[in-house]
Amino acid sequence: MHQVVSDRPYEFVPPYTGRIWPFLLQILVPWQLKKRCGIEQVETQGLEKLKELFKQKESVLLAPNHCRPSDPLVVNELCRQAGKAPFTMASWHVFLQGPLQRFIARRAGAFSVYREGLDRQALQAAADILTMAKRPLVVFPEGVISRTNDRILSLMDGTSFIARSAAKKRSENNPNARVMIVPVAIRYHFHGDLQEALHGTLDRIEQKLSWRPRRDEDLTARLYRVGESLLWLKEIEYFGEPKSGDVFERAQNLIDHILVPIEEEWLDGRSDDNTVARVKQLRIAIVRDLVAGDLEEHERNRRWNQLADMYLAQQLSHYAPHYVKSNPTNERLLETVEKFEEDLTDYTKIHQPMSATVKVGDPIEVMGKRPRGVTEDPVMSELNHQLHQLLGIANS
Repeated sequence: MHQVVSDRPYEFVPPYTGRIWPFLLQILVPWQLKKRCGIEQVETQGLEKLKELFKQKESVLLAPNHCRPSDPLVVNELCRQAGKAPFTMASWHVFLQGPLQRFIARRAGAFSVYREGLDRQALQAAADILTMAKRPLVVFPEGVISRTNDRILSLMDGTSFIARSAAKKRSENNPNARVMIVPVAIRYHFHGDLQEALHGTLDRIEQKLSWRPRRDEDLTARLYRVGESLLWLKEIEYFGEPKSGDVFERAQNLIDHILVPIEEEWLDGRSDDNTVARVKQLRIAIVRDLVAGDLEEHERNRRWNQLADMYLAQQLSHYAPHYVKSNPTNERLLETVEKFEEDLTDYTKIHQPMSATVKVGDPIEVMGKRPRGVTEDPVMSELNHQLHQLLGIANS
């Protein structure tokens, strides 16, 4: 399990407002993309839209899809090409990975947000960045990394809340000042030897399972065989026996088997939200007392076990039904195998060479107040529509 939750008391990491460090670190972004992520080229489309917004001194919130850990670097490269250094709202755990990581992340424009509670300082900092309109703000509205480039998770309304807070402030000082949310669609392409990349990773996974690697199978068939075996292991762990039937129905049953009892304990019953939102609500309830530090050791261990179970449930929810069978592109196959490796080992091998195409959508103007009498936020609906359109995927 990736350590995305901490029992340390939260300390807000504010934005770094100096200019020299962001400029210097941006110079290194292409090198970092190649070295750390295997991404050798970033092609941008619609860059002129950003440049025009910056020229007009508009307040800009960039809202990208979030399918890979490299996304913040890719968006930073987009901003570099547009002549600006961005601020980026980042999960607090990013700043707990050592003093050097904290130093670099902050000076590259990142500031913290606490996902296990209402972080008023982060929301205020984000609104202030947009109000001043000197540098763009990056917020990933999906909230988590999906590992599926052809699917967008449910978007969180916090994105429009931040933009509206800033729009209200800006309009008080200047009625003509605007806040714009700009959709940003990132799509990755793999240019290497797919057979070797996937079979090599599947070899390592099968060896972890104490199997003899079998390369004689069709690649897709081998992928499904390994995936179902990994699900069987979790079914045996949680149900006591492997189940049969549709893989994705079984995965959802396992998700509910894990989450429902925890929700009954902490939230007085099952939530109808999506899995990511369900896990977020539970984390807020469970982590509060962990941070306070007043729990007995056995209770602390019990709650950490619940958090680990919830992490598994969230990871399971990121496997899209028939993602590979319906359209087995090189990238979908690679994403699925990478996700297997990550969920089994907390590690993912870098596969290269890769490239990224970044498409800038049409700016969405945000008013200071949300329209009354509507159940769905029109700003978030338009953002969701544009992201799907830019990525060329159906909006289900």
